[in-house]
Amino acid sequence: MTAQKILVTGGAGYIGSHACVALLEAGYDVVVVDNLSNSRAESLARVKTITGKTLTLVLADIRDKQALTEIFSEHKIYAVMHFAGLKAVGESCVQPIRYYQNNVYGTLVLTEVMQEFAVKKMIFSSSATVYGEPDTVKYSEDLPVFGATNPYGKSKAMIEDILRDLSTADVLTKASHPWEIILLRYFNPMGAHQSGLIGEDPNGIPNNLVPYVSQVAVGKLAQLSVFGGDYPTIDGTGVRDYIHVVDLVKGHLAALKALDDSSLNIRCKAYNLGAGKGYSVLQIIAAFERVTGKTINYKIVERRSGDVAENYADPGLALRELNWKTEKNLDDMVEDTWRWQSQNPNGYH
Repeated sequence: MTAQKILVTGGAGYIGSHACVALLEAGYDVVVVDNLSNSRAESLARVKTITGKTLTLVLADIRDKQALTEIFSEHKIYAVMHFAGLKAVGESCVQPIRYYQNNVYGTLVLTEVMQEFAVKKMIFSSSATVYGEPDTVKYSEDLPVFGATNPYGKSKAMIEDILRDLSTADVLTKASHPWEIILLRYFNPMGAHQSGLIGEDPNGIPNNLVPYVSQVAVGKLAQLSVFGGDYPTIDGTGVRDYIHVVDLVKGHLAALKALDDSSLNIRCKAYNLGAGKGYSVLQIIAAFERVTGKTINYKIVERRSGDVAENYADPGLALRELNWKTEKNLDDMVEDTWRWQSQNPNGYH
């Protein structure tokens, strides 16, 4: 029996490259499509080193219908893991057209080609930002999805709507081969592969806390700004749910198996991927200092607009239906982040 072939969009990126490792180690064949706008082909060379297996990389943009058509013509794709997308919240606020054009239009082109080739299994990389600012700190999948506070989050919510509409259309038309879609709403991925060979390599100044802290620890950046020290939390700083990237991609493999489980009868369904508990910014900094033995210089500055005091996932649905939960703790996340950062101070350069 030949291995099932998975198309991974954005597979050279941070989460995509870890997903490629997990897929190859689980016995799948992998085809990556990536335009390398915020990633490096070197990450995939290292995926091959880690796994001892090869994959196919196609340098193309998912908005290029002809390129996608050629991929689906050449490869018998079983399912698609869709990671490709721009992901910086702040940047999305000043470049909204670019975010909607890339994330939303790119997904429209991708799903159009998938439909033409009757490849209708998809796992979509969504985000907890789709919840907006609900009146609760614990986010469950039955919360209404509206009110995302920035174009990045809105683009993820729009894509979820598009994918739900595709699924509904199949129900209305009684399609014999309906869409099967899982929307995975991530909380805050951090960490790296335990080999230290692949990890997060942001362009320029990092947008997220953990790569910023690790670049301060390695001496690449001088100081961390902590946005807000007067929140009603354990120490006044914002609390978020952090999830190890290796746990996160195990959630994708669990989702892939769930699409084959007829008892679940998944058409289009969302699952949270989070630990179900939060850590404050100062707790993250303390963990870095404990693991690295280095002092993290930081200063507390004004709150950012749109930031909430605290949120974390209710991961119960993923446990019940996907048999998935996080396995790694905060020290694991920090140790693996630090191994990657200290061995690769300039990322893949």
